Amino acid sequence: MDLKARINEDVKGAMRAGEKERLGALRMITAAIKQREVDERIQLDDAQTLSVIEKMIKQRREAIAQFETGGRADLVAKENAEIKVLAAYLPAQLSETELDGLIAKAIATTGAASIKDMGKVMGLIKGQAAGRVDMAVAGARIKAKLAG
Repeated sequence: MDLKARINEDVKGAMRAGEKERLGALRMITAAIKQREVDERIQLDDAQTLSVIEKMIKQRREAIAQFETGGRADLVAKENAEIKVLAAYLPAQLSETELDGLIAKAIATTGAASIKDMGKVMGLIKGQAAGRVDMAVAGARIKAKLAG
């Protein structure tokens, strides 16, 4: 079963179970997927669907930062709940040692020697670890390795 079909089945399950918050988050996922399909006139595959979900998680993390500075604990809790639902569709996350190994391999493969080569390394990491790592974390680690 592909990712879109799994999400649609989960929408039905959430409706039957009366899980309003989860249902709302799932409907946001399906709406974002359909919006991208309509905009680009394509059918999204699993990798493209994952990128939509990753983008939604990133948006929620940015919103959480804004809500925390604004003192809106209620909205922070809502966004965290949505992230939890969204994250369930991402593949298993890489451990720190796996990420470090992947970064070292990418640096060796690209021959990166300085911060100027960070884009090459990021591109390689993004292709290999799509959905399995927060790219902001990976970027910070790559920058630290190339700078030091």
